[in-house]
Amino acid sequence: MGIKISILGCGWLGLPLAKKLIEKGYEVKGSTTSESKLELLKKAGISPYQIKLEENEITGNMQSFLANTDVLLVDVPPKLRGDFTENFVQKIKTLLPHIENSKVKKVLFVSSTSVYGDTFPIQKLDEESALHPDSEGGRQLVEVEDLLRSNTNFQTTILRFGGLVGPDRNSAKFLAGKENVANPEAPINFIHQEDCINIICELLRKSEDANWNWNDTFNAVAPNHPNRENYYTEKALEMNLKVPTFAQDSNSIGKKISSKKLQGMLNYSFQKQI
Repeated sequence: MGIKISILGCGWLGLPLAKKLIEKGYEVKGSTTSESKLELLKKAGISPYQIKLEENEITGNMQSFLANTDVLLVDVPPKLRGDFTENFVQKIKTLLPHIENSKVKKVLFVSSTSVYGDTFPIQKLDEESALHPDSEGGRQLVEVEDLLRSNTNFQTTILRFGGLVGPDRNSAKFLAGKENVANPEAPINFIHQEDCINIICELLRKSEDANWNWNDTFNAVAPNHPNRENYYTEKALEMNLKVPTFAQDSNSIGKKISSKKLQGMLNYSFQKQI
């Protein structure tokens, strides 16, 4: 493999992705905020960097991390939990001059389908649909997508993943035993970690094709969309958890995300049904 890849954020998705890319023969740099994780990356064959991206500064050797990099993969989701809200847009603005001053010409940004808001009645949405985020995370991601897309120093592919499931991550646990859960008819828009990794690998393979348009946006969500009530009931029973109950007295809001563009352009078949 000729291209060199730097993965900013070797977490739940970035680390197994990096390992897969190493297996495929790519040269991979990976970042972590944790000093204790550096050895783990090194043992996997990844060139390890301790880098912390903050709103007004970057700690770590970003210049070396980006040196001789063909594709920079940015996989650092906004931290917007509970009462804590970070300025994710500002963090990316702090990152941008470092990319501009490097020789990186292609950026792959891991975004989310939260850029699309929920509606009633529930609509089927694709990459041409208007963005009306109804969460702070979604709003910031829309702004970041625009920042990256409009930067003429490099080309950007935006990959909007649905809810992530896989090893150590199953949202059924969070709803187990809850009562009067909203939106029972809303479709599930999830994607398994294995498909996330395979899709990114395919995009990186395409990046070596001079005729491939790197300035593009893709949704990536498993093609089956059970509703929330059926999905969470089935998963709770499978895992021997207490089945949640759902509110039946109001209209469900939600969205159904289409990945047909990705499936067609990449000739990709999802490996994991949700």
